[in-house]
Amino acid sequence: MLHNVGWKKKIEQILAYIPIMNPHAKVVQQWNQFFVISCLIAIFIDPLFFFLLSVQQDHKCIVLNWSFATALAVVRSVTDAIYFLHMLLQFRLAYVAPESRVVGAGDLVDEPRKVAVHYLRGYFLLDFFVVLPLPQVMILLVIPKYVGLSGANYAKNLLRATVLLQYVPRIIRFVPLLDGQSANGFIFESAWANFVINLLMFVLAGHVVGSCWYLFGLQRVNQCLRDACSSSTIPYCDTFINCGGGSGSVLFRQQWFNDSDAAACFNTGNDAPFQYGIYQQAVLLTTEDSAVKRYIYSLFWGFQQISTLAGNLVPSYFAWEVLFTMAIIGLGLLLFALLIGNMQNFLQALGRRRLEMQLRRRDVEKWMSHRRLPVDLRRRVRRAERFTWAATQGVNEEELLSNLPEDIQRDIRRHFFRFLNKVRLFTLMDWPILDAICDKLRQNLYISGSDILYQGGPVDKMVFIVRGKLESISADGSKAPLHDGDVCGEELLTWYLEHSSVNRDSGKIKFNGMRLVAIRTVTCSTNVEAFVLRASDLEEVTSQFARFLRNPRVQGAIRYESPYWRTIAATRIQVAWRYRKRRLKRAEKSKLNEESYSSYSIMPHDSYRRGQRG
Repeated sequence: MLHNVGWKKKIEQILAYIPIMNPHAKVVQQWNQFFVISCLIAIFIDPLFFFLLSVQQDHKCIVLNWSFATALAVVRSVTDAIYFLHMLLQFRLAYVAPESRVVGAGDLVDEPRKVAVHYLRGYFLLDFFVVLPLPQVMILLVIPKYVGLSGANYAKNLLRATVLLQYVPRIIRFVPLLDGQSANGFIFESAWANFVINLLMFVLAGHVVGSCWYLFGLQRVNQCLRDACSSSTIPYCDTFINCGGGSGSVLFRQQWFNDSDAAACFNTGNDAPFQYGIYQQAVLLTTEDSAVKRYIYSLFWGFQQISTLAGNLVPSYFAWEVLFTMAIIGLGLLLFALLIGNMQNFLQALGRRRLEMQLRRRDVEKWMSHRRLPVDLRRRVRRAERFTWAATQGVNEEELLSNLPEDIQRDIRRHFFRFLNKVRLFTLMDWPILDAICDKLRQNLYISGSDILYQGGPVDKMVFIVRGKLESISADGSKAPLHDGDVCGEELLTWYLEHSSVNRDSGKIKFNGMRLVAIRTVTCSTNVEAFVLRASDLEEVTSQFARFLRNPRVQGAIRYESPYWRTIAATRIQVAWRYRKRRLKRAEKSKLNEESYSSYSIMPHDSYRRGQRG
């Protein structure tokens, strides 16, 4: 009793150095991924113990490969050690209280005693049984000591019992992890990782079925040899079935080697005395010396039967053989319903967007044909659809953002709209104003040749150019290029500030029926990706931050950076200069006229004075 208490204290001291960890921590997630890979290796290792046994056809006996057995025992010990570390982790891993999951994600329980009790009442006993090194003990201790190195038949029975006894609990614990999920969420978040896991689970099923088929085939060969021994008169023949064993003389052993009934056990024809049924191909396979060759063919057989649902198998009347065939059919149906279905969904998901694009194009073509659109307009619609698909890949970004928390939405929008820093107007703004504008911005796409604004039409949006080139054409034919970082329709902001005011009740006075008319045409020279701020959204922003936007520095920035206001300024300067030139010409002309009139009026008066002098 005191000894047990001492061990408990030592374990508690060891666990005290490990803090209680959050199951959603990155380290825990990385460990879970590593542990899943370890589990996959572990459940692949156990069926390989079946291939330790083979048949020597010349000697009519079963032999066990001890070097291969030792290698498998070492690998199995490594995976068991990893699983034991995972068990220790469960004593320091917080869990979500089931009663707190009524609302939200639930509360994490991080008290060490409660965490330990929760695991002890859960899967601890099953995990403890799974991690027991039973095959290693049988191979390295029990079989050499009690059976002897030549006891292949007994080794086969002991190994089959221990491996199968532990394999079912291992499958129960490992398969949910291999499915990519745990109690704390998804282990592998990548779709490709889950696809690979599903594919490996299909390989695992073929591996298990093929290994069991090999073992059961070997068992049938063993049964045939024992039946031949029973029907013969050779003394101690039952001990000769184990290679290297037997207490009989060399003469009896030679008689067993030449026994016709024992040799008939390797006859797999239709006239064979022993009916092997579905194990007919496994008979000669068990006589191969190469374990790799025996495993590869067994794996192929397992894949073939799972894929065809054992459609080509004709079992004998042996009951266990019939049950094994039925199990293969049931496992194949289960795999097609679960794993193959998941893999099919994943492969279809890869082409789902492309399928959606094809269906949309077909609907658009039907609609254009139904509405009898002209050829040129149809060509523009097709170009717009292709460009929209290339830019968005069929993903609705607004719908994705709407499901995220507000602070993440704000940071994502700031990341999207970094181009706003290229606009001098927005370098003067604080983050609250920029966030309000970014929240209203919506992505829009224009193809080459499209008109964003046209002369005489309404200006109902501000367009912030992300990628592409445009051309602004004024009424007098002057052109101004627009490119990445420029703004189109910025006059709408000034117009809202100039044509609205605030009353005493802090309510905005709207001028119904008034709207800004474009005095220029803005045409896309290339395909353009842009973000648009609609008039209604701009009206809301100006009403909310009107005091800031009326700042002279902001107004100056608007007029200085805007190609529209530059064109207006240039036009007014030209008009003023022409007016001044006309005024100067009129002034000079009138001055000349006055001078000529004055000279004409002076000449007669001078002639009269000269006449009087004369």
